Amino acid sequence: MTLSAASDIVPVADPPSMGTVILPRPQSDAAAAITRGVRRMLFERGLRGLVEFPLANGRRADILALADDGEVTIIEVKSGPVDYRTDQKWPDYLDFCDRFFFAVDAHFPVDLIPPDCGLIIADAFGAEIVRSSPLAKLAGARRKALTLRVAQVAMTRLHRVEDPGFRIAE
Repeated sequence: MTLSAASDIVPVADPPSMGTVILPRPQSDAAAAITRGVRRMLFERGLRGLVEFPLANGRRADILALADDGEVTIIEVKSGPVDYRTDQKWPDYLDFCDRFFFAVDAHFPVDLIPPDCGLIIADAFGAEIVRSSPLAKLAGARRKALTLRVAQVAMTRLHRVEDPGFRIAE
């Protein structure tokens, strides 16, 4: 699924047992480029990510990635200083990841990013971690629930791609 075609992006509810899974919404061109570059970098490092991942607290992580060892990383994409200043929900993500990063483009004033958060500089073709994130290990029960939720969301999204005519009851 691409992030560039708004017609490919549809919010849909899942069966009540799963809650609601929101497929990616249209992003600004800048945010879409950063997201694409970050996902490419994650993939090259062995992590697999989902965009607009719904968390148990009602928030949606821009990118949630899993490593082979189960480590959970959340990346908050910021397309510019205005985006950063007007959207301060990021502390709500910290209870759902082992590592947390902001991803911005090369023109972003990085002094805005809190020093205790990881920092990624990205463009549409790739990304670089310029400041590592501190490790804050998730509790085992939360990790298990989150990992199961990742699998359910990913399978639901794949089902919609593979069988676009199937309507999941709300």
